[in-house]
Amino acid sequence: MAQTNVVDVQIGNLRRKLDPAGVRRFIVNIRAVGFKLNADA
Repeated sequence: MAQTNVVDVQIGNLRRKLDPAGVRRFIVNIRAVGFKLNADA
């Protein structure tokens, strides 16, 4: 079965738009679970 990185690419695109300084405060990784959107940031 082929693996793709479509989700990773889209998350990267969103991060560049939301966090242009590269701080990663709006979208964070939760290890072994996925991604989390921090609305309080």
